[in-house]
Amino acid sequence: MSNDIQRLECGCPPHYPEWDNREVDLGGTLMQQTSVPYFLHMPIGFEAKLFQQHDTIQKMELHERWPGFVLSQSGMFRGRILCPLREERSPLRDIIRLPNPFHLACSVVRGDVGQIKPTVRAMQSALLDAGKMPKELYLAYLTCPVCQERRGGMRIMVLRHWEPSKKLQERIRKQNR
Repeated sequence: MSNDIQRLECGCPPHYPEWDNREVDLGGTLMQQTSVPYFLHMPIGFEAKLFQQHDTIQKMELHERWPGFVLSQSGMFRGRILCPLREERSPLRDIIRLPNPFHLACSVVRGDVGQIKPTVRAMQSALLDAGKMPKELYLAYLTCPVCQERRGGMRIMVLRHWEPSKKLQERIRKQNR
């Protein structure tokens, strides 16, 4: 990947991985993690934290794997933003490596966050039907209100971490007999 690829002025990714309706394994991927305050799953100062994260990455002379592409995970009162990095070393304390394997089911939703519920439900059902236990849910905002019109509308990538489940697989095997 060349060093000249940058985020758009609004902070959105100019390019992002083509993971729509695919499963990927990000196991072992280096991530910069930034904590974000939430109140009842609603972020407080999300954009400021996003730009703070980008600024920190630049100051530490690290490189984003896909500039502007970040995974956000919400919580009741605290969440986090994970930014995939290229393979590098850094003294930065908020650098983590995802466990190996780290399976993700991915789907792109055309519309705002209010329209992701059917996708999340369908994704969860498909995972359970395949004997995979759904874990954390991540969102990757691919467009924002500033750039959505010129880039084909609002798009959000929904990513669901999953782990294989022997109990679910056994239950499915028994049901199919």
